[in-house]
Amino acid sequence: MGPENMDMRARVNATLKQAMKDKAVDRLSTLRLINAAIKDMEIAARGGEGDEQLGDDAVLGILGKMVKQRQESARAYEEGGRLDLAERELNEISVIEEFLPRQLDDSEVRDAISKALTETGACSIRDMGKVMAELKGRYTGQMDFGKVGPMVKDQLCTG
Repeated sequence: MGPENMDMRARVNATLKQAMKDKAVDRLSTLRLINAAIKDMEIAARGGEGDEQLGDDAVLGILGKMVKQRQESARAYEEGGRLDLAERELNEISVIEEFLPRQLDDSEVRDAISKALTETGACSIRDMGKVMAELKGRYTGQMDFGKVGPMVKDQLCTG
């Protein structure tokens, strides 16, 4: 079974073990952060009972948030002239992104939005939630939903 067929948690664990073997210190610390974030979310999800395993969509959501936090930190460090710290954040992003599907480019995002508008029959701002749910269901981890929201709004009002 190739790594692309494993669930996300198994992939993270396999990569973590490999990083330990390779003594890749920086990679290892980022992978441990990913693992900790997944475990925290699982503990929260099960509320203290059972052994709740997160699905890949939830893991993708966590990874997406981790990337966004690091992008914001890197930007702040760059503005503060701390390029060494900014670079560390960017290195962490590249490790996290190994687990994310390919990001859609702007024209692919626009196409996905218009397809979602057509499929949901959305015609007013009240349908915004329906459209976003459709996009999240299909493209989790492949687009930045913070940026997508305003784009959906634009297309809803003009379309």
